[in-house]
Amino acid sequence: MPHSAPPSAANQPVENQSAARQEDLAEAKRNKLVISLLLVSAFVVILNETIMSVALQTLTVDLGITVSAGQWLTTAFMLTMAVVIPVTGFLLQRFHTRPVFMAAMSLFSFGTLVSALAPGFEVLLVGRIIQASGTAIMMPLLMTTVMTLVPPASRGRTMGNIAIVISVAPAIGPTVSGLILSVLDWRWLFWLVLPIAVGSLILGATRIQNVTTPRRLPIDVLSVIVSALAFGGIIYGLSQFGEAAEGGGPVPPWLPLVVGGVALVLFVLRQRTLQRADRALLDLRTFTSRTFTISILVISVSMMALFGTIILLPLYVQNVLGLSPVVAGLLLFPGGLTMGLLGPVVGRIFDKRGPRILVVPGAILVSLVFWGLTMLSETTPFLMVMVAHVFLSIGLALMFTPLLTSALGSVQPHLYSHGSAIVGTVQQLAGAAGTALFISVLTIQASALLDDGASEVAAEAGGIQAAFFCGAIVFMFAVVAAFFIRKPEDTPVDAAEAPVDGLGVPAAH
Repeated sequence: MPHSAPPSAANQPVENQSAARQEDLAEAKRNKLVISLLLVSAFVVILNETIMSVALQTLTVDLGITVSAGQWLTTAFMLTMAVVIPVTGFLLQRFHTRPVFMAAMSLFSFGTLVSALAPGFEVLLVGRIIQASGTAIMMPLLMTTVMTLVPPASRGRTMGNIAIVISVAPAIGPTVSGLILSVLDWRWLFWLVLPIAVGSLILGATRIQNVTTPRRLPIDVLSVIVSALAFGGIIYGLSQFGEAAEGGGPVPPWLPLVVGGVALVLFVLRQRTLQRADRALLDLRTFTSRTFTISILVISVSMMALFGTIILLPLYVQNVLGLSPVVAGLLLFPGGLTMGLLGPVVGRIFDKRGPRILVVPGAILVSLVFWGLTMLSETTPFLMVMVAHVFLSIGLALMFTPLLTSALGSVQPHLYSHGSAIVGTVQQLAGAAGTALFISVLTIQASALLDDGASEVAAEAGGIQAAFFCGAIVFMFAVVAAFFIRKPEDTPVDAAEAPVDGLGVPAAH
């Protein structure tokens, strides 16, 4: 009689499958929790980048400072972001997810507390710089984690949520600020955010698990110094262009731009040398991908459009239409809400159909809105301005998710952290460039019209028309480039071909 296997042995494959399924479900649940916590935390920290814009007038009175000094509360935030973000490519390779998250939220929470308690302008400025240090770490951490944990087939939906953070949070910052300042003191801009930040910190400390495999890397101190001079110099120079156009600015804007430009060349040369041994602070091999390079170009122009519009439209509503700061803040809310609602929908379409069906119509729509905004006048109805901003937001929503997903999905997995840092750096540079460009054109044209005898309101309207005309011309480059965006392959490179970096471990799908 032949020997029969025991029942337990016969059932072993089924038991193994069940155990593997349970393990996959537990890992998927962990990954979802990590990404959700990062999304909420990132939204809170990015919101603070533009939350001070509407508060400027209040702060000048309460703190006894000039408008130029008050602008530093936003300029210093952007400067700090530009200096810190390039270093995050190294941090995300060197340390686990949890300590990087803890560091980011601890810095942001402490900076928020310092800002809320600030007795004067100087301490408030220090608090904003500390806030920005945490913010700079959070966005690359979020994007790199998503690229590592989410399979390519469903990245679009998750990146749609990231697009909400990148685009909606800055857009509704002035709205939130205006609403708070209409009923409360400016310190409540920080007191209301603090419990959310601390709650995220505590929840992350108890629930976030490490999803990384760090590797020991020496940091190149020279690269850190040169990058600070490069990106800090460029951001500062661009911000000074806006002030110089208004007749202020402590230094000529060309000086920091020259310093930043020279430092940028040195930085690129240094990284090209270091990346041969995988020691670059910011690995520029990401730009060997054609899709990444074109996507970054379009993202840059789109961020210029977004930040330029965030600055111009509230100015138009207040200075030309004569409406209150609260109404000016509310102007941007429907568009920001629309952009947020569209993010996940656009992500699902991207997963099924690819980027071009979204990016091309989005770019054309944004371009048409910009040309329409060149016709703003002293008598344009407020509702028409709001509708224009909603359509602009729809166009940008159609673009951001496909661009981010295509850009990061087209680089090799071991370069995800560097690609995320580059996206964050470009966002800050483009935001500063857009603000500087629009404000400079506005101021120059308005001054010329005043010299020709126009009233202040008419001159302001003419300056805003000229600024949007300039923006419409620049955005034509994005329309052309949109036709060249491609969906990345599901697997840019075999994992065996690339070294495992800070977030280069494959996720279980």
